Amino acid sequence: MYTKILVPLDGSPLSEGVLPYARFFAKQLKVPVELLQVIEPHTVSIFSDPEHGRYVDVVEAALKSSSRDYLDPVAGSFPEPSAVDCSVKIGNPAEVIVGEGSAQAGALIAMATHGYSGIRRWLMGSVAEKILRATTNHLLIVRPTGQTGTSGVAGLESVLVPLDGSPLAEKVFPLVAILARKMNLEVVLLRVYAPPRAAYVADEYMPDLTRISKEIRGEAQSYLEQRVQQLQGEGLERVSSLLLEGDGAGEIVDMARRTRGSLVAMCTHGRSGIGRWVLGSVTERVVRHSADPVLVVRPSAPGSR
Repeated sequence: MYTKILVPLDGSPLSEGVLPYARFFAKQLKVPVELLQVIEPHTVSIFSDPEHGRYVDVVEAALKSSSRDYLDPVAGSFPEPSAVDCSVKIGNPAEVIVGEGSAQAGALIAMATHGYSGIRRWLMGSVAEKILRATTNHLLIVRPTGQTGTSGVAGLESVLVPLDGSPLAEKVFPLVAILARKMNLEVVLLRVYAPPRAAYVADEYMPDLTRISKEIRGEAQSYLEQRVQQLQGEGLERVSSLLLEGDGAGEIVDMARRTRGSLVAMCTHGRSGIGRWVLGSVTERVVRHSADPVLVVRPSAPGSR
C-alpha cells in the first residue's frame, strides 16, 4: 500500500481541485501527505537582476518563502495537518515530480490535469501527460471544472475497473481489493467490446455478423462472471460487473459520469487483439475526458501486485 501521497500544486484554484480527493485518500488510508510546489528556473531568471542586488540565491529564497506561505494553509486544511509536509523545489515541473515520486517508490502522485500558465505557474495539462507517460508511481488524476470545489473531503462510493480480457489489465485487482476494503467501495468490473463490422468480401461468402457478435458478447460476459467470482472468493462482498458495447474510452467515461461517487482504476497497458483494446491509449483518453477521478496503475509499480 502507499507510503505517502505526493500532491503537486501550481498555486491555481484548478490545480487545487485534486485536494478533496487527496484528503479522502489520506484519511481512509491513513498515510502522510507531501504538498509540492515546483518553481521553474525561468521564473527565477525573470526576477533576478544582479545589477540591482537581486541575485539568484536571494530570488530563489524569496520565491521559496512565498510558496511555503501558500502551502502552509493548504496543509492545515487536511484532516491530520501534522501528517502533511510541504516542500518547494526548483526545476522542470514534470521532471521534479517524476523524480520525487521515483525516490519514494510507494508514493501515490495525486494531481489535477489543468492549471493556469503564467508567472510561477505551469500548464498542468501538459505536465500531467508527461508524468502519466514517465512515472512508475501510481497516479491519481482529477480533471476539475469551474464548479469543482477545493475544500472539504470528497466522497467515493464505488471503483470502476475497466478490463480488456488480458492478464496484464487484471494486475490492478490486488490494489482495488485493498481500496475497496479500506474505503468501503463497491467494485464494478467493466468490459467494453466492439461488435464486428460489415466489410466488403471479394467472394460470395459473407460472415454471420449476428452470430459472431453474440459469441463475442457471450465470451466477454463469461469472462466477467469468472472475475467477479474470483474477487468474491478473495473476500470482497460488493462486486458486480457490467458489459457494454461501443467505444472503450467513451463508454468508460460515460459510465463513470452516470455512477455517483465513482473512481476509475485501470492499468496503463493491455494486449491488443480480438475483442480487446489497447489500454495505453484508452487510459490517456479516459484521463483527458473523464470528469471523475482516475487512478492509473503501472503493473510494475509497488502496490499493483
